[in-house]
Amino acid sequence: MLEDKKKFMLEAIKLSIDNVKSGKGGPFGAVVVKDGKIIATGVNGVTTSNDPTAHAEVVAIRNACKALNSFQLTGCEIYTSCEPCPMCLGAIYWARPDKWYYGNSKTDAAAINFDDSFIYDELVIPHDERKIPAIQLMQEEAQEAFKLWAKSEIKIEY
Repeated sequence: MLEDKKKFMLEAIKLSIDNVKSGKGGPFGAVVVKDGKIIATGVNGVTTSNDPTAHAEVVAIRNACKALNSFQLTGCEIYTSCEPCPMCLGAIYWARPDKWYYGNSKTDAAAINFDDSFIYDELVIPHDERKIPAIQLMQEEAQEAFKLWAKSEIKIEY
């Protein structure tokens, strides 16, 4: 069992190394495993796709959901070459895998200038005092969609 986990982590690490060597993105790789088989992979493609959300974990989750034709990864495990950033951690929780594993820590990532601590710090600061201020606008009008959702008989809850 541990040998399989090491094999999957080695694949995530290999993806991260290959991504650096190719020049296509940052040093991050991820794989999604179901029933002992890799069903999807992802590497960091932020700079090549001009997509700030194209982190390895998010790419792997998107690919796995497409492969499974599902918006959840129940019964799956995710292996990432590095501890996920706040966005990726949120995506992992929304995807609902059974478990996730990581190689490098967020401290290791910070040491090579991938430091996400400022995002964690921002979360506890009042909205209007953040580096990028957040200003609530038209809440009453926005509530209409929430009211419709609450009453909807055709929604698929997640």
